Amino acid sequence: MEGKTLADRIENYIKWLLKSSSNGIVELQRQELAERFTCVPSQISYVLSTRFTIERGYLVESRRGGGGYIRIARFPLNAEERLREWVHEALGEYLSQEAALELLGRMGEEGLLTRREQLLLEAVINRQALPLELPRRDQVRACIMKAIVLTLMRDDFPGAG
Repeated sequence: MEGKTLADRIENYIKWLLKSSSNGIVELQRQELAERFTCVPSQISYVLSTRFTIERGYLVESRRGGGGYIRIARFPLNAEERLREWVHEALGEYLSQEAALELLGRMGEEGLLTRREQLLLEAVINRQALPLELPRRDQVRACIMKAIVLTLMRDDFPGAG
């Protein structure tokens, strides 16, 4: 694994565990991961908070303390019922440009958007295209992204369901 950062190695290991699990959910202990990768538990927390975000299709539940664990679930974007819940939970009322770009990237990875569609939508949600003050800009962006995702979910949308 030359050339990979510690964060990359931790991320790849967790993704491998998720792919290997039958239900797309894994439970891990932060301390055990830290020992496996010879690092401090805060490095594990950093990887979880930056690479296993809801925008990237992950739900992370963390219980701290002696018997604490981390539960990570991967949600496929093509699971309609889960996606509807995910849209409301993930997008909420406000959405940063960075979070929206992560979501569009994930939709591209899942095959829900062509590269051209992804680039067009990235242009639409860009802060230069939304000349509003914060937090209004993030609110408008959240509305745009909800409309995009819900449109992609429609039964009559080409390639849907």
